[in-house]
Amino acid sequence: MATDDQSSSPGLSRSWTILGVVYAAFFYWYTSFGGPLSDEEIAHYTKVLASTPEMSEHSARWISFMKSDTGDDWAMWNAVDLWDTPKQVKGVKPGDTSQDVVNRYSEPFFAMALRRAAHPVMGGIAANTAIDTWGIEGGEDWEMGLLVRYRSRRDIMEMIEEMATSGLEIHSFKVAAVEKTIAFPLDPWFYPGDPRFLLGMVFTLLGLTAQLRHNARA
Repeated sequence: MATDDQSSSPGLSRSWTILGVVYAAFFYWYTSFGGPLSDEEIAHYTKVLASTPEMSEHSARWISFMKSDTGDDWAMWNAVDLWDTPKQVKGVKPGDTSQDVVNRYSEPFFAMALRRAAHPVMGGIAANTAIDTWGIEGGEDWEMGLLVRYRSRRDIMEMIEEMATSGLEIHSFKVAAVEKTIAFPLDPWFYPGDPRFLLGMVFTLLGLTAQLRHNARA
């Protein structure tokens, strides 16, 4: 029995070590440690916004968003209403639906986002016109809603710069497909499905299961 204990203990320790290393690597990737945007970074991204036609119109809002940075993760709520028929711009084919066209924007956008630990948290199709609205003209009709989590405000500014400098011309697809939208950031925010919490629970259960099996063999 002692021999079995000696042979299995290193394996048990190795399991806990692997779980701990994998979790630590995920936590480090998923969490922002850079702190709020610096004055130098804000000045840099302000120039990026000014040089990007589709962003410059709302640059004052983005600058205010950068200046109020907390350094924490945040989420963007998006309410979207699509055109019945997409606008005919370069890259839009006859017969394309607005959903087809907006996907040509969202797919490369989320490819960039996922590399930076940004991802949708929840989303859905509108079940009805807005139940309760006031002070908003034309705010009754929405087609879908999406809540997206971002690791930091620095990440979204990096994505804007990447789109501006890489020649990735996808914004026109958004304009062609979306009739109206409202997007506003949430910070501070919280949701119980945080992957850091869930993965920690799963890895703890795996480790405890291995521990119980080891004790049962002892």
